[in-house]
Amino acid sequence: MPGLVRGMARTAAIVGTATATRNAVDRRQAEKNAKAYANAMDSAGMTQAPPQYAPPPQQYAPPPQQYAPEPAPAPQDDMIAQLERLGNLRAQGLLTDEEFAAAKAKLLS
Repeated sequence: MPGLVRGMARTAAIVGTATATRNAVDRRQAEKNAKAYANAMDSAGMTQAPPQYAPPPQQYAPPPQQYAPEPAPAPQDDMIAQLERLGNLRAQGLLTDEEFAAAKAKLLS
């Protein structure tokens, strides 16, 4: 019987040590994650701390934001961008002079 008591005491000590170690590791990991999150938010320009708990539910939903649609790019600007892209492709050697001339003629027609 004394051997059984010693074995149980030893098991309890091992379990207690393992639990304490696991809790310490979890706490250190949580602190490390919180610091990494804070650093990421700072580098992204978001200095406000994250909420620790969910905000209380609102009784009424706020009105939806109204945004004006973005204006379509002017056809002239689009054509210039396409010509520049073709010129870059030719400069990189991805288009031959003939391919460039044909694509340019098609764009300008």
